[in-house]
Amino acid sequence: MNQHYTPRVLDSLVIRLSDHDRCLLRMVWTHEVLTTHQLLQVAFDNDHTGRHRLVKLNRLGALDRFRPRPPLGSAPWHYVLGEAGAAVLALEDGVTLSEFGYRRGQALSMAYSQRLAHTIGVNGIFAALSGHARRSDGCRLNAWWTEARCKAMWGKHVRPDAYGRWTDNGHTLDFFLEYDTGTETLDRVAAKLRGYASLAAASGIDTPVLFLTSASRREANLHERLRLRGSLMSVPVATATQSQEPHEAIWLPGNRTEGRLRLAELARHFGQQRRP
Repeated sequence: MNQHYTPRVLDSLVIRLSDHDRCLLRMVWTHEVLTTHQLLQVAFDNDHTGRHRLVKLNRLGALDRFRPRPPLGSAPWHYVLGEAGAAVLALEDGVTLSEFGYRRGQALSMAYSQRLAHTIGVNGIFAALSGHARRSDGCRLNAWWTEARCKAMWGKHVRPDAYGRWTDNGHTLDFFLEYDTGTETLDRVAAKLRGYASLAAASGIDTPVLFLTSASRREANLHERLRLRGSLMSVPVATATQSQEPHEAIWLPGNRTEGRLRLAELARHFGQQRRP
């Protein structure tokens, strides 16, 4: 473990971190980077308290943060795991900081990564669903697997941006998420269905694939391509745009041209599923 984190230093740090803090640190590590708003959605009931705690965790070195410079306007703080936070999590796991896999420079390099906007976008869906579930009776985000975990599980066939399981008032939907930022051609996006068809054939599980697009016109054009390919490959699909809450009635199934459904309603629309 890093020579600066002697047992005495670590003990002092651990005492200053609550169970809630450590859960938050592990969540940031799992998702790579989360904005202030996303962390407030997921982890805090009071925004003022949450902002104050995030600043405190940053000062302790448990979290690092950076603020990107967009062409227009300003960006929120983006939080990544700090070295002190990584040392605490490594101690919990009974491994060294090196074995834990943390490198501060690598964590902070997300600030300059071409993947930043995409990663933040995907994490925004996680935060929106998790935050809604925290504040709503009958809703629960039962599972959320990151791109890295999905790749480890299904990489032979597909590499979804996330896998989720969402429950809303008795309806439970398993789904794969494809978060489209508009950088790929529509034909290339639609071609991803081949991998999902291969996975469905291998596993016997026809999990719906949800495509979240950057604009309504792009969604309409993608939906038409997916409608044709999805029917040929028997892959259940639905599309939506990124401007609305993901649990709401924004999803248009691939076998429809109108009549959007809530996220959980897709489970009934596509029929009973066997879970991955």
